[in-house]
Amino acid sequence: MEKYEKLEVVGEGTYGKVYKGRDKLTGRMVALKKTRFVEDGVPPTAIREISLLRSLSHCIYVVKLLDVDASFTGSGKPVLFMVFEYANCDLRQYIDKCRRSETKLTAKSIQSFMYQLCKGITYCHSHGVLHRDLKPQNILVDQRVGLLKIADLGLGRSFTVPIKNYTQEVVTLWYRAPEVLLGTKHYSTAIDVWSLGCIFAELCNMKVLFNGDSQIQQLLKIFRLIGTPNEQLWPGVTQLNHWHEFPQWKPQDFSKIVSNLDSNGLDLISRMLQHDPARRISAKAALHHPYFDSLDRSQF
Repeated sequence: MEKYEKLEVVGEGTYGKVYKGRDKLTGRMVALKKTRFVEDGVPPTAIREISLLRSLSHCIYVVKLLDVDASFTGSGKPVLFMVFEYANCDLRQYIDKCRRSETKLTAKSIQSFMYQLCKGITYCHSHGVLHRDLKPQNILVDQRVGLLKIADLGLGRSFTVPIKNYTQEVVTLWYRAPEVLLGTKHYSTAIDVWSLGCIFAELCNMKVLFNGDSQIQQLLKIFRLIGTPNEQLWPGVTQLNHWHEFPQWKPQDFSKIVSNLDSNGLDLISRMLQHDPARRISAKAALHHPYFDSLDRSQF
């Protein structure tokens, strides 16, 4: 780690800190993610993140892992450093900054951001990777060129067919898909698309779409907006572990919920926020949705 100079702490997680740093040789700014060793060695989330990022390193919409190095603290304890390309802002900070200045994102900016996110998630899914924790805090923004990069794959994992049983402790509550909230034992790429739909609405409204403070409240907020599911809308829903007899709500008109979107945009977000994961649009199909027809794809 002598190659890098630590400048300041920019974040902190379960296993360590993230620093803004500088490559001493090139002067390039980098992010240094320091991970403490646990009793058994390197935390599994770090091993998983390194493995997944190596397989996704050719996508411009996924943060690039530049280097991995082990080092020792002053007290002789081993630590792992992951070196990433640096961005001075994440999408949460970007939205908050716009809201404070009472500036709404333009329709063109929202369209560009969503196209990039769909490109990045399509790349992950095509390489057999679920992100499982998509949220604005895990999306970096290069403000100079308006480029988004998906980051923090600590909860990500590779998937296979047939889909295996995965943990339900995934995806921050506000961006968590209803099938996960209802305790499904099998989920796949559709959980990332649900998160994309929540982020889409947040870019338009400049505020979180479903801000529940518990799993049950999160479900109630979802059903109040898109309607309470039943066996006709979502076959098998009443057999899920956390199913209850919920209040019966009818779906609301998205045009009254989400601002700054034309009819094509409203159609796309409604397809992303389907109860039934089998009916949810895929990230790859979303790239070809009419909402993006007016976008100059050559820049991507």
